Amino acid sequence: MIRKDEVKCLKHWTGEKGESLARKYFEQRGYDIITTNWRHGHWEIDIIASRGDKLHIIEVKTRSNRTGGFPEENVDRKKLITLTKAAEVYISVDRRWKLVQFDILAVTLREGEPEFFLLEDVYL
Repeated sequence: MIRKDEVKCLKHWTGEKGESLARKYFEQRGYDIITTNWRHGHWEIDIIASRGDKLHIIEVKTRSNRTGGFPEENVDRKKLITLTKAAEVYISVDRRWKLVQFDILAVTLREGEPEFFLLEDVYL
């Protein structure tokens, strides 16, 4: 039987692996990673990146398989609201950005190559 602390550890590892793969994914596509795991209070932005004159606020969702559904299905209205609030704080500190885009990167860890699904310009 798997203990709760083992499940929590596995979820943490899965999330860290997904965010590491996400950074490489965006760098290979010409994005400049500004910061990762940016926090303000209890809000967090997984990746803040730029490409051209646009700031990208990126939420990364990772699953080790699709048994529980697709990773992107875990980004609900509440998550988008908190992501927006966190982005507003970030933008108030770094005022150079006039164009901002919210993206979700779903990562499914599979044997061999991971699978990526990018949802661009997501909004409420």
